[in-house]
Amino acid sequence: MTRTADRPRSHRNRKKKRIALALSPLLAAAVAVPLMNTAGAATPSEVTADCSADSDKLENCQFVDVQSKRDSLGPNQRVSAVTDNCGSTSTASKTFNVSTSVTRIIQLEDGFTAAADTKLGNSFFEIGLKFNTTEINITRDDKTTTLAFSRSDTVQADSIGFFMWSAKRTDVSGFLRATYKEPQDGQKVFFAPSEGAATVHVFYPQILKNGTPDGRLWLRNVKCGTPEAQGIQNSSKSLRAEPGFDEAGGNVTDVEIPLSEIPAP
Repeated sequence: MTRTADRPRSHRNRKKKRIALALSPLLAAAVAVPLMNTAGAATPSEVTADCSADSDKLENCQFVDVQSKRDSLGPNQRVSAVTDNCGSTSTASKTFNVSTSVTRIIQLEDGFTAAADTKLGNSFFEIGLKFNTTEINITRDDKTTTLAFSRSDTVQADSIGFFMWSAKRTDVSGFLRATYKEPQDGQKVFFAPSEGAATVHVFYPQILKNGTPDGRLWLRNVKCGTPEAQGIQNSSKSLRAEPGFDEAGGNVTDVEIPLSEIPAP
């Protein structure tokens, strides 16, 4: 009796196993479909590369702005030769030749510049128009604007002196939107690094009404014999990172120079 009752249950179990085995290839195929659909999609790095190269595969490539910040200060730059007044017990009047330039800067994760005659370069120009106002004029293209002048200033006793500069910029951040001519797995529009991101930066230099760059200009005096002075003297004419205004410590004195004192070009 017991063995007879067990047999039907065993038969039904084997049938269930056969049905499960028969369905498993269908389930595997269903899982594979979405994986295959994304396999050929353009990655953010490919979008960036195609936009940078103005690829023929693209119908268009645009910079989409998400947020902006005016009066963003750029890097701190030494913009004159270093004048030496070391060993002297009195101040000295020295003539400084100051020269610097500004241009539009595009900052991506892997970094590149977009020429004005490309789709993306034109998009940067159009976005620049949006942020150009009667109050604040900005450089929208990749042309260079210069600031150059000579002036006499006072170098403190036993100090070295030079001019520092930090440009004022309008920092517009957003993302790239690329539209391809041919769909890739049914999709034509892709983003870099992602839709809604604010990690692509375009710095538009701000320009004064007289045509010169706007920014912060200051005369820096550094006590001779200090680590700060030795670091500057040892660097000769090479570029090096410099602290910002009033951020260089007790051995350094910064005096801001109003740009209104600088003659127009």
